[in-house]
Amino acid sequence: MGSRFMTPAVVVGGGINGLGVVRSLGQAGVPTIVIDANAAAPALRSRYAKAVISGGDQPSDIVHALESVAGRLSPLRPVLILTTEQAVAAVASNYGSMSKRFHLTMGAPSRLEPALHKDGVRTIALEAGLAIPRTIHITEREQLDAIARCKLPLVVKPGRRTPAYEQAFDKAYRVDDYDSARHLIARILPVLPDVIVQEWVVGLDSDLYFCLQYRPLNGGRAFSFVGRKLVCWPPRVGGTASCTAAPEAGELVEATDRFFEHAGIRGLASMEYKYDMTRNAYVIVEPTVGRTDFQEEIATLCGTNLPLLAYCDTLDLAAPARLPPGTRVRVWRERYGTARSAAHPHAEPAVMPEGAQVVDALQRWNDPGPAVASLVARVERRLPRIGRRKS
Repeated sequence: MGSRFMTPAVVVGGGINGLGVVRSLGQAGVPTIVIDANAAAPALRSRYAKAVISGGDQPSDIVHALESVAGRLSPLRPVLILTTEQAVAAVASNYGSMSKRFHLTMGAPSRLEPALHKDGVRTIALEAGLAIPRTIHITEREQLDAIARCKLPLVVKPGRRTPAYEQAFDKAYRVDDYDSARHLIARILPVLPDVIVQEWVVGLDSDLYFCLQYRPLNGGRAFSFVGRKLVCWPPRVGGTASCTAAPEAGELVEATDRFFEHAGIRGLASMEYKYDMTRNAYVIVEPTVGRTDFQEEIATLCGTNLPLLAYCDTLDLAAPARLPPGTRVRVWRERYGTARSAAHPHAEPAVMPEGAQVVDALQRWNDPGPAVASLVARVERRLPRIGRRKS
């Protein structure tokens, strides 16, 4: 099978997301290169990819690394798969030159831009006739009283994440009263004058669902996989720590198609939903566009290899057949996030499918490098703290 794939794939981002993509491509026989500024990033230690360490994680650093890799591979034109928001921003800003050097798996930046901002997401969702929580966009202190138009509790999050925001604040916050929300937003505004306030959708983390897609660049039916989160880290407002397939929520494919068709988005994309028991309906949480999602590998583990489908589409190769999902339910688990979530004061009841086969995001017997590198990095981070306690 490996001889079928001669063109290299270049994956930007060596974290858990990138590791899942590298394994999805590498195990299918695609020659793969992964780029990250962090030499300890797990995907850089995978047997399925050649590692390239970039000079930094800013857009200019990413573009420089991509130009260098493309130069070394010339005249081949590799397939580019992005796994981070910074990489999407970097390639979008240099779309013309990047599309000459790589086969891209993201659509035109002009189409992506509205869906990269949470207020733009609300507009698209409403125009497409999809349910989304009531949302207020705050850009200055004088607008703080507007949050009272939303029912408590609230979710406070950035309109778009920036390095300055991420250094000072969490991904999102759940707030139970208006005064606390105003205080929090007033702290955020000097760092990022672009804050989104939404009504909280009643439900548990295990009521969060997602639809991962690859939408062929020249049109045609999207390849889709629907999954469900089982554990988030941190609880209630965090990212995926454990997840599984959710065939019972197959209707989300149609909703996801409707959103992205309305927005004109092609390439890699995904949408997160929460099941709202008060509405008896799925409500949009947020999309991911231009790149793979953190838990993308659960689709591959269940027989739908979306990175490989993207690779084949951009090279005009026949789409690989989907593999049967198997008789056992599979659970993708990021071990540390799952464990920390269980110990958190807001931990929610674990919902593990009976008889499930748990597949660890890092630890694989046939690709041990990422887990070993992660363990060594954790020990190195803790040693100085242990030394300070003894002194």
